[in-house]
Amino acid sequence: MIIACDFDGTIVTHEYPKIGKPIPFAIQTLKKLQEEDHHQVILWTVREGQLLQDALDYCKSKGLEFYAVNSNYPEEQPEHETARKLVADLWIDDRNLGGLPDWGVIYQMIHSGHPWEPAKPMSIEDERPKKRGLFARLFD
Repeated sequence: MIIACDFDGTIVTHEYPKIGKPIPFAIQTLKKLQEEDHHQVILWTVREGQLLQDALDYCKSKGLEFYAVNSNYPEEQPEHETARKLVADLWIDDRNLGGLPDWGVIYQMIHSGHPWEPAKPMSIEDERPKKRGLFARLFD
């Protein structure tokens, strides 16, 4: 599977342009997804130039290197400087609808193949006992 992962707010806390504090288990989870589960992890970030290099150096110092950076393949050269779409099976980003789940939850979702499902909101109808007819009550 090809996994695109953001940096700021996802691997480290969001303190752009500085490198934020590490988010617990982000690096370890991404390394495990690469090494044990054989997924291709692409860094997909708005960082460029020296800020991008700082992020890459940070990850490399923690033992994490990416299959590609802001591109589909390591050897891919952008045709021009404008952003374009990346081909990925899965995106890990703090700006997801609902935010960033815990990295343990992320790993379990990817490893099991079961997507995260938010809890169903309860309504007042869920709290009320259901009215049942006399015939249904006789056979309880």
